[in-house]
Amino acid sequence: MTEKMVIMAAGISSRMRKSATDVQLDENLLKQADETSKGMIRLGKAQRPFLDYLLNNVKHAGFREIVMVIGEQADEIRNYYGAKDRHNDFHGLDISYAVQGIPEGRTRPWGTADAVFQALDQYREWEHTIFCLCNSDNLYSLHALRSIREYPGDGAWINYDRNGFDFEPARVSSLSVTKVDQDGYLLDFIEKPTTEDIERVRDASGIVGVNFNLFKFNYDLIYPYLRDCPINPIRHEKELPTAILNMVKSHPHSMKAIPLKEHVPDLTRKGDILSVQEYLNARFEDFIWN
Repeated sequence: MTEKMVIMAAGISSRMRKSATDVQLDENLLKQADETSKGMIRLGKAQRPFLDYLLNNVKHAGFREIVMVIGEQADEIRNYYGAKDRHNDFHGLDISYAVQGIPEGRTRPWGTADAVFQALDQYREWEHTIFCLCNSDNLYSLHALRSIREYPGDGAWINYDRNGFDFEPARVSSLSVTKVDQDGYLLDFIEKPTTEDIERVRDASGIVGVNFNLFKFNYDLIYPYLRDCPINPIRHEKELPTAILNMVKSHPHSMKAIPLKEHVPDLTRKGDILSVQEYLNARFEDFIWN
């Protein structure tokens, strides 16, 4: 089992800031949504940054070494979780940062494959080890985090049942789905799936799996595919699913699905804030770090 976790927190929150302004938020939350990185929006009865709730689950799942991928202007995160580049002690978690910059001529970072590459490249001492990876704007359950950490192999992801989410139908239908072989090993990620795609990827039990970026990787195996990830010709980014699929093509049976059916709170748009707030209020009555 690994104690290492990479958390992708370098996004510029563009969808949050561009999303509809007619959501019924109080002035404080609306201001945070427009000016604060998503993970630092204060929510729940305890009014803690959203990242606190994720890190709390991460800690209780048994992770200890955290590399948080952040942007060059992440003062708010550094001021809260520790000012040092490496080894900030935060409630028993060892938090370090990997900086993902914005290349000259671009207005945003290179994407998720580059985010993970920056973490691994800046922490070469993690070579020959296993680590897990997650988003900073999703609240993965303690069960999900334990499941990925305790999986006995060195390549896996939580394959969420499409019918387990509490999102509106239109949002569910837009989620990236997964195709696995008869033994549960990854074959493909399909973005914006059609009705035909959905039927094609159903497993033997009729379940359609969804990827929410909760992974377990072998550093040495994934590293070259992150480094050499091609640029998506439409979105002009280096995307993590592309790197993973390139790895799987060369190393079949290197990524195993861990089936799970449950909701994953998602803080992507302004419209998500109230539902996430309700979720936190109901499940984090008492917030305990120990």
